[in-house]
Amino acid sequence: MLSAECLARTTPRIFVCSQGVKALFGTDDETVTQGIDDLEKRCAQYYEAGARFAKWRGVIKISDSGAPSELSIQENVQRLARYAAICQANGLVPIVEPEVLMDGKHSIERAAEVTERVLAAQYKALSDHHVMLEGTLLKPNMVRPGTASGASFDAAAIGRATVRVLQHTLPVAVPGVTFLSGGMSEEEATLALNAMNALEAKKPWALSFSYGRALQQSVLAAWGGKAENIPTAQKALLMRAKANSEAQLGKYAGGAGGAAADQSLHVANYSY
Repeated sequence: MLSAECLARTTPRIFVCSQGVKALFGTDDETVTQGIDDLEKRCAQYYEAGARFAKWRGVIKISDSGAPSELSIQENVQRLARYAAICQANGLVPIVEPEVLMDGKHSIERAAEVTERVLAAQYKALSDHHVMLEGTLLKPNMVRPGTASGASFDAAAIGRATVRVLQHTLPVAVPGVTFLSGGMSEEEATLALNAMNALEAKKPWALSFSYGRALQQSVLAAWGGKAENIPTAQKALLMRAKANSEAQLGKYAGGAGGAAADQSLHVANYSY
């Protein structure tokens, strides 16, 4: 963990609160995120150092043998809700991140069913913990088939399924949704976001992005750790940022970044 002094020097805005996942014994390799015990102390420390947003990730898996279990869902959404309440009590905006992994053979219909179940449980838990929804952001997965399903990428189908799940579960009080990419390629993540925003449907929230790998991969590849490559890396970053900015408006035409942006970023059972 960075010290408060180091954090202050870097002028931070987002504090990653969670401290990794641990096994839920007796389940199908399901997990729960750790770090709640001393969270209030760390929130106060990071607020003092300049942070104004916080993030906590809960991981939900889909399997052929019954996952997600109700235990996994409840453990993760309750931790996320408790984290959100602690953050708000300490002046931080909680980014709530219940991620349904895209690992597996499941269909897009199964992904939609599980994501809807998880988000419904999440907002019940946030209500129970007296979290002010207007002061939160949601960072969910997009609804898509499992990586081993054999289904081809279909941005329009992902956009429709994701918006439909949000319509069924997400209160209008939530101001924005900042999607994770979940291991999709840079181009896939941008096209799916564009499809959501281009869809003619009721969407009373800002639908945006909070990508890690899908914003950084081609930038890091262009940079390669060499000072002479910095201008090329900056150009790659601006290209992806512009593409995602256009996708937020439903106006992205595709093709930004070429072949490098089409490379898969999927890592099985991704954790940090």
